[in-house]
Amino acid sequence: MNKKLLAVLMSSAFLLTACGGDDDSSVFDDGIPKNNIVNPVVATPTAYTLTDMSASAADSVVMTYKMLGVNGKEVQATSLVFTPKTPVPKDGWPIVIWAHGTTGVADICAPSRLALGSDVKNMISKFLAEGYVVVAPDYEGLGSAGDHPFLNVKSEAYSITDAVVAARNWLGTKASKQWVTVGHSQGGQAALGAAQYASRAQLNYKGTVAVAPASNLKTIFKTGEDLVANLPAIDQVPMLASLNTYAALITAGMQDQSSAPTYIQVFQPNAAVIATQAGTVCAGALGQNFGVQMTVAATATSSLSGYLTQSNFMKIPAITTFLNTTSQPLSVKVTTPVKIYQGGYDSTVPANATAELISNAAKLGTKIIPVYEEKWDHNTAYTLNIDNIVVDVKSLMPIQ
Repeated sequence: MNKKLLAVLMSSAFLLTACGGDDDSSVFDDGIPKNNIVNPVVATPTAYTLTDMSASAADSVVMTYKMLGVNGKEVQATSLVFTPKTPVPKDGWPIVIWAHGTTGVADICAPSRLALGSDVKNMISKFLAEGYVVVAPDYEGLGSAGDHPFLNVKSEAYSITDAVVAARNWLGTKASKQWVTVGHSQGGQAALGAAQYASRAQLNYKGTVAVAPASNLKTIFKTGEDLVANLPAIDQVPMLASLNTYAALITAGMQDQSSAPTYIQVFQPNAAVIATQAGTVCAGALGQNFGVQMTVAATATSSLSGYLTQSNFMKIPAITTFLNTTSQPLSVKVTTPVKIYQGGYDSTVPANATAELISNAAKLGTKIIPVYEEKWDHNTAYTLNIDNIVVDVKSLMPIQ
């Protein structure tokens, strides 16, 4: 995408005003199966102690709940639930979903099994101080039985909608019907998926704040490869190791689905060996393993041959479907408010991929408020905007 078009799509000139919906999202039949799961909370939620949230949360728990899984069957998933210390409003505390970024696909990578990062803790604490319940799903297959269908929009969305239903079931009249979703990276994609499938919860969805959301994965892969194509092999390693990591997580997340691609179909031989670790280690460690071995190869041979994805891996039928459809958020019109933060220095989710997302969504009639800053990278687009995101949520869903 040329720079002129990118600037138009992501500049303030492209701002679109989104009007919020006050209606219950269950009043019409949109073809999305509604959550009518009986007794959605499995046993009594257990205390979450890996991060001390006592200064801001009255309760911090890990909730096991039932959800509709990627294969159309009821499965169990886990979620963090934080309740505020503020008095319960007449209609209950509104709910903020926090949709986390990429951690990996192995159970050990589930956020409920890890300490919260300082920025996430800070944001959740701010939401709690304002009087919101915060529900933070692990996503299907993370910390629970089955594989995690990495970047599968519907799976992520159902992880979110069904966690909201379960949290309300546990909290009873303390929780409102109103909810919003906030997410970063994979979580930004998941948040957009929640907007698309919000009616499943049969509650009152108020809107979405997505930061650097994953989308248009073919564009992300191509942009990354193009950026380093003319560099020496050793200088290509950081970018290509990152792309390999995402390709490995995608492959791992498809392994319990029909017609799943094999690692050797997706990767050249040496890379395939590393990629198989995706099922047992978290994303950071997997990326480091790719980087270390690719650096050794580049240093010894000035080549990364054997350590890359197969040149035609995107043409594997299951991968093609995943890239074009399964992983693509905002594939239908969304009528609730959507705000997207994006940085120009983002090499993980490049701005042209997000511009493409916004353009395609606009063609379907979805109105998006984009906030673009050239100097933000993938992390600072989130960390520098935490206070703004809290303000966004308060605007979408004021405490009554």
